[in-house]
Amino acid sequence: MTGRFGFTGHYAARELTNAGWDVWSTGLAGAVDGDAKYVPADLTQSDQVAHLLEKATPDAMLHLAAISFVKHGQAEDFYRVNLMGTRCLLEGLSERGLGQKGVVLASTANIYGHTTESPISESVLPMPVNDYSVSKLAMEYAARLFMDNLPIMLIRPFNYTGRGQDPKFLIPKIVQHFRDRAARMELGNLDVARDFSDVRDVARAYKAFFDQIDPGTVTNICSGQATRLQDIVTMCREITGHDLSIEVNPAFVRAQEIKELSGDSTRLERFLPSQARIPLRETLTWMLDRAA
Repeated sequence: MTGRFGFTGHYAARELTNAGWDVWSTGLAGAVDGDAKYVPADLTQSDQVAHLLEKATPDAMLHLAAISFVKHGQAEDFYRVNLMGTRCLLEGLSERGLGQKGVVLASTANIYGHTTESPISESVLPMPVNDYSVSKLAMEYAARLFMDNLPIMLIRPFNYTGRGQDPKFLIPKIVQHFRDRAARMELGNLDVARDFSDVRDVARAYKAFFDQIDPGTVTNICSGQATRLQDIVTMCREITGHDLSIEVNPAFVRAQEIKELSGDSTRLERFLPSQARIPLRETLTWMLDRAA
């Protein structure tokens, strides 16, 4: 798998290992102490991808590695890593006949852009509005070039969170302020509602895709529910017993922001039934645990 040492990769690797998979991983860092199943590789370099695949000879591939922070400063990096890195990996797998038990590619629900349709199903017309989402949509189209040779599934996760997520993302930022017993916090529009999942559910979904791979399909990972940011703040207040003042920073308020967006989780039901998913309040409690 790629992206093992990222936020999602940590949980996905554990889920797959517990299910009996022999998990190999790659990344830009040099050798990892004590990990014989780690092979350093820059996925944008075909010779390094060749070395990786010849060393690991994967029966399946979970591709999570990407530049995923929308406000990353260099636009070309999105296309170099998210598009060309993925294409190079798929070309390497295809040429060697590897990955025949499934290739699961993480795209993003960001490709739906500012659609006013909610819940958002996989059939909604993509309308990407930034370089991150454009690069991911381009990656999806590039992946289709290899679908005759590889059993590829395209996955579009909506927002998700959990322990270990960078505080530059919204919910970890809110959680950190409450854990630190901060007196104040700056946020944007608290009245917007978005779809949030638990990273542990996302990891379980990735494992389930390999259990019943469905080549050529696109599947959302989402809760199917929209939660207002104000309600998230309220839950954090209730869980911690701590109160703080919230100031709306105009710089965090997007022009013409869509008030409510949620994903359609109908296709996901086949792999991860709704009754098995973790409620958001439980996720927040887990993240706010000061003993963690």
